[in-house]
Amino acid sequence: MATPRVQSVPLFPILAATAVILLVSFGIRASFGVFQVPIAEEFNWPRAEFSLAIAVQNLAWGIGQPLFGMIADRFGDRRAIIGGAALYAAGLALAASATTPLGQVMTSGVMVGLGVAGTGFGVLLAVVGRAASPKNRSMALGIATACGSAGQVLFPPITEYLERSVGWSSTMMIFAVMILLVLCVLPLLKAPPPPEVQKGAAEETLFQILGRVSKDPDYILLFLGFFSCGYQLAFITAHFPALVTEACGSAALGAASLTLIGITNVGGTLLAGKLGGIYRRKYLLSLIYTLRTVVAIAFIMIPPTPLTVIVFSLAMGSLWLATVPLTSGLIGYLYGMKYMGTLYGFVFLSHQLGGFLGVYLGGKLYDVYGSYDVVWWIGIGVGAFSAIAHLPIREAPQRHGAPA
Repeated sequence: MATPRVQSVPLFPILAATAVILLVSFGIRASFGVFQVPIAEEFNWPRAEFSLAIAVQNLAWGIGQPLFGMIADRFGDRRAIIGGAALYAAGLALAASATTPLGQVMTSGVMVGLGVAGTGFGVLLAVVGRAASPKNRSMALGIATACGSAGQVLFPPITEYLERSVGWSSTMMIFAVMILLVLCVLPLLKAPPPPEVQKGAAEETLFQILGRVSKDPDYILLFLGFFSCGYQLAFITAHFPALVTEACGSAALGAASLTLIGITNVGGTLLAGKLGGIYRRKYLLSLIYTLRTVVAIAFIMIPPTPLTVIVFSLAMGSLWLATVPLTSGLIGYLYGMKYMGTLYGFVFLSHQLGGFLGVYLGGKLYDVYGSYDVVWWIGIGVGAFSAIAHLPIREAPQRHGAPA
């Protein structure tokens, strides 16, 4: 019996809508470091107070990702995105008037973190994955991920300009409005699942597949392997500018290093998406983590100079989010697209647990040892583990009824 045909829809409008949402959502989230100094100075807080809010934001984002993935998979992508945008905007609006550390933790931390989960990769990559054909899926996921990367490049200078012009509180209110405005593109996010997803898609319920993957060595390896990605990215984002400032005596170079990472990140992510459609994703992931490990070892072993900082930033940036289209694409390939949002969400939780520890240990171990060497070597160790952990993954569809 022939498989029923499913009416196709153009991929471009879906990618365009995804680009807008991810660019704004991730751009605002990447700008919270800009609020660090003005908030601390206005309320005479220690630097650790608002840093805790940012760390909690990473943790709330990770916890919220599988929850919003479940909402999207069971009740629809749009409802998940609307809920996430509402939480995001409310968190920003309330943070604009929060005058206590606890208030910032609950708003900038918990509410904004959950909002990012609802408007971030877990939900939107699943939309793109279902809309794209198997041939183009890896590249489409790479393009969507690169749009989030672009937001991380564009928004920090915009945030800095707005903060100087109207203050941090008004800037947060402006961002709250921007998050709500992105909902205007939701009508473009209308994509039926491709034919290969519909075939046999009713064989497993959400909770049945969650029970199955919890015992699946391949899924467990993906979960464990993504931890180091979050650890390394969060540690470098939060602490590398300070490391560069101390080692090279230039705060401007420290800030510029993150800009260089963001710029090369876009190209690296697009390349990973392209290669993911040609080569086995598990080998590409292992290669990326291996290269990260080598780059990190080289940087810590050579006395830092402006040149080594620039070279490190360019190299690490090209590997930065290259793991995201490959990991999400591998999950969709192994287990089908029907519950990709939820399954990627739980793997992304591991990423954010790593991110929380990267930020926290970066400050804690620096206070203990007076340098970042120990936490840097921990990052190298977990990166090497991830390079090895992806190799045993059986890159063949595991989902019942999914085609090879």
